[in-house]
Amino acid sequence: MAVELEKRGFKVSRPRTARMMKSSSLQARRKRKFKHTTDSNHNYPIAPNRLNRRFTTERRNAVWVSDITYIETSQGWLYLTVIIDLFDRKVIGWAMSEDMTAESTVIKAWYMAVGNRPIKDTLIFHSDRGSQYACTKFRNILKSYDFVQQSMRCIEFSEMSRKGNCWDNAVAESFF
Repeated sequence: MAVELEKRGFKVSRPRTARMMKSSSLQARRKRKFKHTTDSNHNYPIAPNRLNRRFTTERRNAVWVSDITYIETSQGWLYLTVIIDLFDRKVIGWAMSEDMTAESTVIKAWYMAVGNRPIKDTLIFHSDRGSQYACTKFRNILKSYDFVQQSMRCIEFSEMSRKGNCWDNAVAESFF
């Protein structure tokens, strides 16, 4: 605020600006550090990238993409997980949670998606390499469905699919 006041021609120090703001019941909103939702630093297996940026499909339930984001509320952070069918770009499963556990996020969203669109043919489920998607519990749930093939961002650091490259999951990323 002191810098902005100085730009507008007012000569005022930071401490004075802070006192004036405090007396007016104003407080600075500090810029928060970027909050990561993807913990890809784990020892779980990584599925191959079966999607390879093919973001269109000819039929319903051929490819689902998923991602997790965070929402700041006055009572703290909430995490939103979505599962989107690439055929019609509809959110078919979602979960809101106060924590980042697989049970609260991807597993909850998965069961909603399967309830909304039962799987009857080959389905690619694509996500980032986060621990929620790679954990044993979620992988076992996917394996219990005969037609589901898990897909994740590639582990290589190539230009096409390096770690942290949002284009690998662009549909889910752009939803947020």
